[in-house]
Formats: sequence, structure tokens, C-alpha cells
Amino acid sequence: MRRSEKSKDTKARLAPKQKISYEKKADPALTEYAVQSLTWLRQAEFLMSAPKLALCVEDTGYEIAFAGRSNAGKSSAINTLTNQKQLARASKRPGRTQMINFFSLGNPDQRLVDLPGYGYAAVPEAMKIVWQKELENYLIHRKSLQGLVLLMDIRHPLQHFDLMMLEWAHSRHLFVHILLTKADKLNRGPANEVLFDVKQQLKKMKLDFSIQLFSSLNRIGLEELATVMAGRLNYTLDQPAEFDLSQIPEASETDIQE
Repeated sequence: MRRSEKSKDTKARLAPKQKISYEKKADPALTEYAVQSLTWLRQAEFLMSAPKLALCVEDTGYEIAFAGRSNAGKSSAINTLTNQKQLARASKRPGRTQMINFFSLGNPDQRLVDLPGYGYAAVPEAMKIVWQKELENYLIHRKSLQGLVLLMDIRHPLQHFDLMMLEWAHSRHLFVHILLTKADKLNRGPANEVLFDVKQQLKKMKLDFSIQLFSSLNRIGLEELATVMAGRLNYTLDQPAEFDLSQIPEASETDIQE
């Protein structure tokens, strides 16, 4: 082997390996539908809050509920999805969402639901028991519930309560779309590795749920989430929507609190 060839071979072996990207390439048709879905989701308005199932809005139509640990970023995800900073109240203090909060989407029969967070140790035990009971009542008896968006901090995925929720949903054949939130906290390579690892763990557990990366701060995965939401909430395209994604203002650190 010539000296120059040997040098090239050595450099090739010493060069760092490129990390595999597990993100799917954007589908133009999917993106167009997502853009129109985002337009529709911007119509979101607060409908009502209920402390228990019996006081919830009438059980008709379609609704998707956001669930997860108290610090997973549920309120921030809803605000980002609807492009409204204060629609769902985000707080620096986990466990603030104590009610079942409903948001209509231009039609009271198409709704987003923000559920009380679970698993926060600082909440008094008696209160946790009440929350858990009402959460169970909602999930079991709510006929209009079309599925869950389950949020997990990408740095701490598949915690005990998350696994309980996934196994329960699987047993009841309930649709679940998982968001690995706060994806901006990791570089792209490590974030994709976590995504792949969680997919593998779900596969081993025989849990066939969709999953994606998401960040309320820099809007990673916003179009993908909008597409999922529109599909589950029976959104139909009456006409092409005119909506420029570049016009959405970027979120600041102070906006992303939960």
C-alpha cells in the first residue's frame, strides 16, 4: 500500500461515525394537510373547567386529551399547538392543573382536553387520590374520548405512571400518541437516539403506539402533532387554507414554563 493510500485509510478509520437519523423525511402532501390543520387549531377557545366527570361538558362529538406527569409540559404543548400563549395556563409550579379543562375548536363537538398532571410528590396524598379517581372516571366513562396525547420529558421517558397509563390504554384499545417533550434540551443526535430507544422498549412490551419528538420552545414536531390531532378529531378540509407558518411568533423561555 502506498503511503498516501495508507494515510487515507487511517483517516477513514479514525473519522467519527455519523449518527443515524430516525426522523422521517417530510411528505409534501402531509405537510400541506398539517398547515391547514394548524389553521384550524388556532380557533381554539377555552370552553370550561370541571373538577369531576359529572360536571364535564356534554359527552358528544370528539375530543383528544393531553395527559402526563405534572412537569411534562402539557399546557405549553397546547398553547404552542394553538398558537395562543395563555390558552392553557402553564405554571412553574408542577401540579397546578387540578381541573379537567376543555377547549373547543370552532365547534363545541371538537375539543382538546387538558387533564390534571399525575405523579407529583409535593401534592398532598389525599388530593392525589381524588385526582387519580377523577382521572380514572374520565378515561373509563368518557364516550367522546378519541385518544390520548401522552407527554413525557425526553430526559425521563417511560416513568412508572407513564407505563401504567400506556398499559391501561392498551388494555382498553385506546389510541395513544406519545410526545417526547422538551426535545430542545438535547442535541439532534441524542434526541433521535432516545426516540429510537423508546420505540424499541414499546415494541418489546408489544405496545403499538405512535411517538414523536416535540418542543414547545422551538416547535419541533408541531406539524406532525397537528396532523395527528386533526385526524383523530374528524377534521375535514372544506377548502385550502392560507396560512404562513413563518408568521408564527417564536416562543420565549418565559412562555415555556410547565
